[in-house]
Amino acid sequence: MSRVVRLAGKIRAVSPYLATEDQAIEAAKALALQIAQGSSIRDRERILPHHEIELVAQSGLLGVSVPADYGGADISNPFLAEVIAILSEADSSVGQIPQNHFYILEALRLAGTEEQKRYFFARALAGEHFANALAEAGTKAAGDMETRLVPDGPGYRITGRKYYSTGALFADWIAIFGLDQHNKLVMALVPRETAGLEIIDDWSGFGQRTTASGTVIIDNIYVAADAVVGHYKSFEQPGPLGSLGQLLHAAVDLGIARAAFADMIDFVRLKSRGNRNLGIESASADPLAIARTGALAVKLEAASAVLERAGRKVDVAQISPSAETATEASLAVAAAKVLSTEAALDASNTLFELAGTSSTSEELNLDRHWRNARTHTIHDPVRWKHHAIGDFHLNGRLPAPNGQF
Repeated sequence: MSRVVRLAGKIRAVSPYLATEDQAIEAAKALALQIAQGSSIRDRERILPHHEIELVAQSGLLGVSVPADYGGADISNPFLAEVIAILSEADSSVGQIPQNHFYILEALRLAGTEEQKRYFFARALAGEHFANALAEAGTKAAGDMETRLVPDGPGYRITGRKYYSTGALFADWIAIFGLDQHNKLVMALVPRETAGLEIIDDWSGFGQRTTASGTVIIDNIYVAADAVVGHYKSFEQPGPLGSLGQLLHAAVDLGIARAAFADMIDFVRLKSRGNRNLGIESASADPLAIARTGALAVKLEAASAVLERAGRKVDVAQISPSAETATEASLAVAAAKVLSTEAALDASNTLFELAGTSSTSEELNLDRHWRNARTHTIHDPVRWKHHAIGDFHLNGRLPAPNGQF
């Protein structure tokens, strides 16, 4: 790699190596216990999770998807999704932040050169965090791109402005997406401390408040040619990149649903009052509340099962890439996204329905589950998923390969 890339980053202890899927799950569960502490306070006071994201980096989880040929455990996607769900149940902002880290690693696997893979996969195994600078505001349509890479000697110059850059404030590397001189989409992997790169914490959403999904300003920065990945190659034929990204978003929603359900159970059991007029001594004895709880538990179980099944479809699309396997993965992940969205919204609404008026106290901050669910689930609206699934079954059509399918 070039000298510019080799100078990147600050020295930190190398994270432990997680060799198996079970180790990854156990690491996520142990980490979740730490992350859950203070989650409500961080949301209420908007305290950014710098320490918690550093714990994620030190856990070894950021390297679990690295292919085996490059020294990683290459855990299967159902387990990777479960890792994200576990972290998201503890704190959905912390769970969302590494989502695009794994997307970037998959983009590197699909389109990077051998030298790029060797170098950047090693950085992930060492615990370094990759984040995105992708979306742009003010364009005619979502997904349009104005940022361009202009040739400059052996490298490029980049100028642009990005929004919704989840995780960039915490990352070691920023993946800047733009169009090259041939009008093709590329991904430039740039050290966080690069001169001319400014990351602004201006995210003001009412949910997912501590993701720091703010603005990245790119002011005529220089990037070496060997740090630029031909991202367009990932979409030249049907593949699993969009499916993987959406699978992990669905896992965030599932984690939110689980958290809301757990808080509902705890509140109804221990704090909600019965109704003497109806002869109900305790809220947990209310037959309608029992039935509603059971129905919600079924929905969470269904969302978990479909997410796992979709993850296995993504596995197949990675191992045996074809139009057929990519289509099956896209449809399965779209279904998982629909169910996890419904589960998150239903669970966060049902919490208040069953827990009662006292559960709305600002001090408890239980509304964070609904705010987080409502904010994250519109990240990629499920009406598009319903349309894609229906259009395939009725007309045999799917959207062209992209980051959302």
